[in-house]
Amino acid sequence: MVGFKNRYMVMEVFVNPNRDNVGDDVIITQFNVSKAIKDSILLNFGECGLGSSLGSFQVKYVNPITNMCIIRASRDEYQKVWCAITMVRNIGNYPVMFNLLDLSGSIKACKTAALKCEESKFEQYKLMVGDRLSPDDTHRMNSYLDRIKVLEH
Repeated sequence: MVGFKNRYMVMEVFVNPNRDNVGDDVIITQFNVSKAIKDSILLNFGECGLGSSLGSFQVKYVNPITNMCIIRASRDEYQKVWCAITMVRNIGNYPVMFNLLDLSGSIKACKTAALKCEESKFEQYKLMVGDRLSPDDTHRMNSYLDRIKVLEH
């Protein structure tokens, strides 16, 4: 028996990539990332493309602190999903850009890559925030890291 084959994409979301000042940014959630990608698939590949892509499409994980997400797509349709992701320009009314950090065929390899990326991004965040980092922020980040560790198919 052959299991259903998936691809997992670790993506980084750049919010307002061409804007200098930070503030009034959209909060990245599973719902609005998923909606933006589905709208892009529908716009670029039509209803048939959307229907074929939705078989195993799922936004598995989103971290609004580091703007990282994990997206699952079927092995047959992942290139279509990836293409649609690169064409997403807005989430809500906020300009965004996606960057693929890792593509893997198993959730285990994806978790390893995502943990490595998240830890390095959080270190950058700590350096950027400096002494304004609260224990609550550290607790929230650790809870997001724990969410990655328990991801399943």
